Amino acid sequence: MEVSTTGCIVAPRGFQAGSTYCGIKIAKDSLDLGIIFSEYPATGTALFTTNQIYAAPVKLSRKIIQKGRIRAFVVNSGNANACTGDQGYKDAEEMVRIAARYLKISEDELLIASTGIIGRPLPMDKINAGIQAAVNALGSTQAHGNDMARAIMTTDTRQKAVAVRLKINNKDVTVGGIAKGAGMIAPNLATMLCFLTTDVSMPAMLLNECLRNSAESSFNRITIDGHMSTNDTIAIIANGAAGITIPVKSNELQIFQQGLDYVTSYLAKAIVLDGEGATKFVQIDVIGARSRSEATRIARSIADSPLVKTALNGEDPNWGRIVSAAGYAGVELDASKTTLYINNILIFAKGMPTQCDLNVLSTSMKNRDITIRLELGLGDYKDTVWTCDLSHEYVTINAEYHT
Repeated sequence: MEVSTTGCIVAPRGFQAGSTYCGIKIAKDSLDLGIIFSEYPATGTALFTTNQIYAAPVKLSRKIIQKGRIRAFVVNSGNANACTGDQGYKDAEEMVRIAARYLKISEDELLIASTGIIGRPLPMDKINAGIQAAVNALGSTQAHGNDMARAIMTTDTRQKAVAVRLKINNKDVTVGGIAKGAGMIAPNLATMLCFLTTDVSMPAMLLNECLRNSAESSFNRITIDGHMSTNDTIAIIANGAAGITIPVKSNELQIFQQGLDYVTSYLAKAIVLDGEGATKFVQIDVIGARSRSEATRIARSIADSPLVKTALNGEDPNWGRIVSAAGYAGVELDASKTTLYINNILIFAKGMPTQCDLNVLSTSMKNRDITIRLELGLGDYKDTVWTCDLSHEYVTINAEYHT
């Protein structure tokens, strides 16, 4: 498997990207609208937010995706087109009509997505001009891919992009992806946008199964602040340009799934690393649970605790916050069987603190990467969640975001 952070979304054969600044964002040196386009007819699938308050582009894209024939993604940043009523849905429909006309494809062959401030109407004159400019800018160079990754950013501090090349039946196939997300990140799809491309051929139903598997092991394993957005979208296009068709229950499918899993895991971790104000990347492993769901609940309870996250930011080995967060997760525990490690240093065992050197532990917590391992001693199941710390900068960013 060859991994590259160049080319990303346009690394697979037959894909182009175009981006522009059309005035949705205030900063004129930014990009705020982009298009990903397959030169060939393709299949596509998508997953969306599980929030019951969802944006107009989500509502419309859910309808469009049912046919499973997708050739393009059209994305704007700076405005979420969420909580905008009937007019917001009409604007989403108009966005599709405009893009389909300029791309010369059917209206049921493209998905739209929006991200940014909630509750403001889309500036459709700017959207119209932006889509036309993005279509005119379409290309397949590294710069096109990098600009597309920038165009979907909001509070992100860096673009998130990756591509992998795989060998299937002695042919090269590629999976590429970009993502955005830094705040309002919670499990159950997380809170972000992610767009994926691949040059294999695959039925939409099988592609959906692969995407769900990948999301479960990546985007559903991250949390920054436990806040789920209205606009979450993960979507993928498969255009068959590599001349490889992926059969059901095959070795080829396993290889493709591994490649897709790598891309989604890379992007999920990149979101956590770029968490608003984050200084730490934290892996939480819960081991020895009665079921995976119980392991997940405990890991997320720890990951979403503001007290745990602020302690991590302060590099403070306040392990009591971790075990108490596990204790209120709604899972029956036995403290006498519970063991806690921070950075592989045993700090709590059999219901009691150990005699570990807290100075050594504090020193280890100055590193960017921190691991928390909680062993329950109750069963054979485990799960992992990735999160970050909670800093003063996070409060500043979100206190000033709307104004």
